[in-house]
Amino acid sequence: MRFQRSLALLVVALVVWAVGPLALLLALGSLALPRVRDWLRPTWRVVAGWTAGVAVLVGVVVLVPDGFLPIPPGIGSLTTPRYVGRPATAQPIGLGIPQHPRLAANGTGTVHNDGWSTDSYPGPGPLGESPSVDTAWHGIEGCATLAFDTQDRLVALCGDTSGPVLHVLDPETMRAQDTLELPARPDDDGCGASAFFLDDQDRAVTATTEREIVAVTTADGRGDPDLTIQTSYDLSGEVPEDDCLVALMPDWGGRTWFASEDGRVGFVDPGTGKVQVLELGEEITSSLTAGEDGGIYAVTVEALYKLGVDPAGRPTVRWRTIYDRGTEQKDGQPSRGSGTTPTILPSGLVAITDNADPKMNVQFYAVDDGDLVCQQTVFEDGESATAGSLVAVGPSGVVVENTYGYTGLLRTVLGRTTPGGLARVDVVDGACGVVWTSDQVAPTSVAKVSLGTGLVYAYTKRRSLLGVNAWYFTAIDARTGRTAFSVRTGIGTMFNNHRSAVTLGPDGAAFVATLAGLVRVRDREFSS
Repeated sequence: MRFQRSLALLVVALVVWAVGPLALLLALGSLALPRVRDWLRPTWRVVAGWTAGVAVLVGVVVLVPDGFLPIPPGIGSLTTPRYVGRPATAQPIGLGIPQHPRLAANGTGTVHNDGWSTDSYPGPGPLGESPSVDTAWHGIEGCATLAFDTQDRLVALCGDTSGPVLHVLDPETMRAQDTLELPARPDDDGCGASAFFLDDQDRAVTATTEREIVAVTTADGRGDPDLTIQTSYDLSGEVPEDDCLVALMPDWGGRTWFASEDGRVGFVDPGTGKVQVLELGEEITSSLTAGEDGGIYAVTVEALYKLGVDPAGRPTVRWRTIYDRGTEQKDGQPSRGSGTTPTILPSGLVAITDNADPKMNVQFYAVDDGDLVCQQTVFEDGESATAGSLVAVGPSGVVVENTYGYTGLLRTVLGRTTPGGLARVDVVDGACGVVWTSDQVAPTSVAKVSLGTGLVYAYTKRRSLLGVNAWYFTAIDARTGRTAFSVRTGIGTMFNNHRSAVTLGPDGAAFVATLAGLVRVRDREFSS
């Protein structure tokens, strides 16, 4: 009898692993039957054994150093495909993004890749040729920003329930080579450090929860990983305790600009350390963008700004253009206002989205004077919003993703997902138009494009009536909107990227930070 019970439990476990939550619910529901309970009634030794086994498993996951284990898998492995589509052929895109002199090389220095915030990589990305997926478990620690130093090591700004932390990670093992804990987040403050860029000296420049800007070296004199605070600037006298820094960006002249959540913008002069502040008085939730002419672009909940420096060396507003902020904050956007970072395009335009009802618009403005050139509605009535930056895919073209409905982790559990969709909008002869739409669902992704392959990469999720939470790395042809391939990265809530961006490495491998660690996808020729 004992053998039969053990065999039955093993079979049930295998079915649950293969089918997913529906099978688990059916198995648990069978316990309502008295005959099943009587037959399965365990002895105290069996209960103690299972309890000890679970305790050991949890202990191993918690105590083993970060990155030494894969992310724990979920259930439903056989009910969702591992790979859909076929390998793509590279069709490079010419975009001509200038190199910001104060940032790391384009594609490596910021969450939006360069000074223009194009979310484009000049190099390659996966083409879907027998792709491999590797994961590294880092506990409940999300890494909102990943960058690459000059030795191709990952520099990650991460955070957990206690506060932010910087890592230098080996891109092959995805394990930490050095770690620097930044000031903890106050217990009553939900606004933590998230502003970050990697400068032209391989320094990680980030804001802290104590309203400081710190420049952190990522390597020592021998080139070995070493995170050491080299310089710090105290902004607590200009940014009150109930406010926090949400964005950092250097201008072409070397000033480090910052923005606070409550709408304070300004810069630090690296030569003198002097801080200059301008009060906009409008909430800011997105990153800053830098133009070659010294202009800094910022989106508040009410308007798009171009900022600069006046003859007296103070921050000033070059122009301000209001947009339709809608009637309420939409599910899937961080505020009642635009959810995007300004994206500068080679054609002399800067693009954002608004918060209009019933559909949001992709808008294009002239960089010189802020005049609206054109706008285009996207997605469905009552189901359009975005918290992801626009992706530049041409001199006057961008891709926007629909994150409407993503309100948190529970929104995507048990096989559910959001309305989703992506669209490409171009400006031709001063008029906006939709080039293509895709029904791919990227609930919380920050998509990117590889100019080397001509593919837009998003982190997507499939709906499942069986309740399986399968997450995918998906490649979409930037020219046609056709899905080239999708490869499953994992199953379960721990594979939710929760607003972290897709990141492409110098060798063409793709990284996605999830709630529990890192996922890497790379083609067969890069695998070893």
